[in-house]
Amino acid sequence: MRSTDADDRAKYGPPPQYPIESVDNALRLLLLFETQPSIRLTDASKYLGVASSTAHRLMGMLLYRGFVRRNPATRAYEPGQALGSIAFAIRRQSDVRTVARPFLERLFDETGETVHFARLEGTDTHFLDAIESSRAVRVGSRQGRMIPANCAATGKAMLSRLSDDQLRNLYPQQELPGLTKASITSRADLESALDKIRQTGFASSDEESEDGVTSVAVALTDPSGTPYALNVSVPAHRMSDQLRVELGAKLQAAAEELQGLLV
Repeated sequence: MRSTDADDRAKYGPPPQYPIESVDNALRLLLLFETQPSIRLTDASKYLGVASSTAHRLMGMLLYRGFVRRNPATRAYEPGQALGSIAFAIRRQSDVRTVARPFLERLFDETGETVHFARLEGTDTHFLDAIESSRAVRVGSRQGRMIPANCAATGKAMLSRLSDDQLRNLYPQQELPGLTKASITSRADLESALDKIRQTGFASSDEESEDGVTSVAVALTDPSGTPYALNVSVPAHRMSDQLRVELGAKLQAAAEELQGLLV
């Protein structure tokens, strides 16, 4: 086995300005598992064109982080648990978006407003999917963006699913980041807001993440306990107390049905 341009398939962008050879070599070894069920140390050394001692150190780090394991019978290296966990997580995220998509479409058809599907990642709201309203004045899609969870209805809805201990682990300090003058910027105020969300069953925001934007959101969890949320975002001039309640009811029904489908 030897390294060639044909072997190095995964060149998806321009070369980095400051390449790190050891990182590149480790990644090239992992890419071999696309076609090789196992890799012997001698194969790794020849493939990379490095000394056996260098290949051994690279494999040692991959072994340490769980990206490879060593077969005790053959002494060859095989894909490790970390690779499987990453692949499963990516597949699960993709599956979650696929399952959630019809509910976004239904909410979009019912409201005509921009709708989002998001996941809680630490103290951030990660917007996984969206359908943007076609109205002339609308809230733009936030798909792919991450914003502080305390600054959005979607984030607050998901935070409301956490225990007090979990919340304080996320926010050990009283002061929280803000995006607008309406953002919640203290943990005490956030805890008070989350209590109200638990009572009503839905969260709302009034220009807390962006001027002119209001939202209503409802959270749900997958079997592992990961919080997700469905959201409808409305320009501030179109929002009313009655509409908040109506959107909350629609979102609660959709979230309850969606949660039953998550595995």
